[in-house]
Amino acid sequence: MLVLFETAAGYAIFKVLDENKLREVDNLWREFETAEKANKFVKLKHFEKFQDTTQALAAATALVEGKLGKSLKKVLKKIAAKEAHEQLAVADAKLGGVIKDKLNLSCIHNATVAELMRGIRTQMNGLITGLPAREISAMSLGLAHSLSRYKLKFSPDKVDTMIVQAISLLDDLDKELNNYIMRCREWYGWHFPELGKTVTDNLAYCKCVQKLGHRTNTATTDFSDILPEEVESAVKIAAEISMGTEVSDEDIEHIIHLCDQVVQISEYRTQLYDYLKNRMMAIAPNLTVMVGELVGARLIAHAGSLLNLAKHPASTVQILGAEKALFRALKTRRDTPKYGLIYHASLVGQTTPKNKGKISRMLAAKASLAIRYDALGEDTNAEMGIENKAKLEIRIRHLEERGMRKISGTGKARAKSDKYQHKSEVKTYDPSGDSTLPSLAKKRKIEEVDDGEEQADMKPTKKGNAFRAF
Repeated sequence: MLVLFETAAGYAIFKVLDENKLREVDNLWREFETAEKANKFVKLKHFEKFQDTTQALAAATALVEGKLGKSLKKVLKKIAAKEAHEQLAVADAKLGGVIKDKLNLSCIHNATVAELMRGIRTQMNGLITGLPAREISAMSLGLAHSLSRYKLKFSPDKVDTMIVQAISLLDDLDKELNNYIMRCREWYGWHFPELGKTVTDNLAYCKCVQKLGHRTNTATTDFSDILPEEVESAVKIAAEISMGTEVSDEDIEHIIHLCDQVVQISEYRTQLYDYLKNRMMAIAPNLTVMVGELVGARLIAHAGSLLNLAKHPASTVQILGAEKALFRALKTRRDTPKYGLIYHASLVGQTTPKNKGKISRMLAAKASLAIRYDALGEDTNAEMGIENKAKLEIRIRHLEERGMRKISGTGKARAKSDKYQHKSEVKTYDPSGDSTLPSLAKKRKIEEVDDGEEQADMKPTKKGNAFRAF
């Protein structure tokens, strides 16, 4: 049996001298207790040394991917020409299958081979002659560094890292900007409180403070490049009757320096947003079309990477970001949330509150397909995203119009319904229900009573039709 052993210095082919000892796997380690015992059990048949780190890196990457490299193929061809009948023990079953298909060499990989490889590794310095231990250690360290750089360079997740960091920085900048602007308005408000009510835009407010300085300079300061004409005149009128306190020049300098920071951070935030937008369109164009660059970037950041997000089902994508509410609802046995981060998408925001749950579910289903297409597909166009978004917009329009569709058939024709006609019946008022007194029998007149008694007394006789009267 031959053994293929890979090292940082090159490929080594060993020959097992006593194959009967391989049957006792549990006692195989005893054969590698010392270098002398190891040399009696296995013998170095051939050693192919790498010329430089580049060749070692190419061989290592081929082994990691389960491929047959050029240098390994060259070595195995020499072995196949001399000892084609021998079995070749390999550490990777996938690599053994490739060798068997291309070179027609019988390869074996089992627990005995793994134990044999472990023993060879422990006594590698004694088995491979001509290589000092110091040199092997240095080559192993260099190959480890090169392989790490290679993996980082061609990592499928490395492009997602830039998006995750960019969206995290964008959120941090928004928080810092809010804090700085709030502090600036409160600080300068002691000197000129009317300016904060007149100028509502935060960036324009900071630029006005930069240009204005003291409140007394308002009449001579031109704000035409910052404010509209009517707002500028309102600021100048307010400055004449301002109720603010007087501040020193040193205070104004610190306030202006704070405004400089706000303006710089705002400009950098704009650049960062453009960068994030371009990166999202390059990496996940279909997802960007469906939910927007900000929501898409937050979904990727929440999942960790685009590939991890592609593994999530549509139901998870729908409530991603609302995990706390989901588990609270499950714990209290209440209704689970209908949306998470996807709520901020434009398609969900433009619908009525009644239809937000339906649209978020449909959008999550289409977005899940777009994510998988972006992560695993070969094309980089956004045609699928545009098509699915158009379908969702049509669906939203039908929900808003409350259009009824046929369940079967083509689904393009509206269901027919009869025109509604209002039918009213006019009823007259019945006054008999107003009285609560019980109803009595109607009294008859005296004449009607006498006539009735006379008719009862006149009865017919047996002899004839004559009546007997009393």
